[in-house]
Amino acid sequence: MNGHQTRWLPERDGPKILCLERISETDCPQGLPNMNSRVVLRHHTRYQYDRPVFLGRQTVRLCPVPRVASVIRNYALDVSPDTADVLWRHDAYGNRAAEVRVPERVTAFDVSVSMEVDLGGQPGAAGESEIPVCAAYRDVDTAGAEVSRFVEAWRVAGEQRVPSVVADLNRAVAERLTYQRRFEPGVWTPEETLQRESGSCRDSAWLLVTILRHLGFSARFVSGYLIQPDDVTGLSCDLHAWAEAWIPESGWVGFDTTSGLMVAQHHIPLAVAGRPEETAPISGLLDRCKATFEVMMRATPLPVGNIAPELAMIGEAGVMHSHEAL
Repeated sequence: MNGHQTRWLPERDGPKILCLERISETDCPQGLPNMNSRVVLRHHTRYQYDRPVFLGRQTVRLCPVPRVASVIRNYALDVSPDTADVLWRHDAYGNRAAEVRVPERVTAFDVSVSMEVDLGGQPGAAGESEIPVCAAYRDVDTAGAEVSRFVEAWRVAGEQRVPSVVADLNRAVAERLTYQRRFEPGVWTPEETLQRESGSCRDSAWLLVTILRHLGFSARFVSGYLIQPDDVTGLSCDLHAWAEAWIPESGWVGFDTTSGLMVAQHHIPLAVAGRPEETAPISGLLDRCKATFEVMMRATPLPVGNIAPELAMIGEAGVMHSHEAL
């Protein structure tokens, strides 16, 4: 095997299903009612190869993080071919990841996820395992001129360590940048993002994480689903990226650099990490080949008494579309 692929990718029914029943307890977040707010989320990715290939270990990070387990029901991961062996584990950041091993050569590989999400529920508080003792959440790269100027402009305000300051900083990042869909892989450096004054959600999220760390915060990169209203289909769902900062008395607080708003119940975190590449939804090795893929994601209201979920648009959609971040 001589290639490594890190894929930022966004359903289908298939043979191997591992179910996790409801996993911990809820209150009600701001913005949505606590009733009639369930949706069924389905996400399917199919990879096809131009010849039979051996797949190395594939890591799938498409299970919601433990602290939002209370708003998730009937989670299932479905992997094809059905000879694949799936082993669940927790990674160094506490994310629940599935390691997939396929023994034979294949010409296709499918990963499907389904779950019921309560958009009116409130995730639990960060547990002890999420307290920011991880050195990776404070690790910073050398700042270039653009990043240094941005950091110095916020140095005094950042010393307050309160949510409102980080919320203002988040808005400043969103206002500085123009959202850009990018089809090439990888994440721009914070310096490049500021120089271009544009970027995808993953670029702007990494920029905010970097600025926060230079200001002395523990901060981490987050990938997950974003569910939003849609005029045509009712709801839309796609992969997204945002930042989280550890704030005393508040814990981990999420900030969406695309909308400039704080993270809400529309955001379903799948993985948190010190660096963006460590949150890739699917990553792994395979033989050198030409690969193509198809993706489908759908969020469908689960009516309760014929009343569908009520959602408010939280800002411009700025999501990682399926082919944007191979």
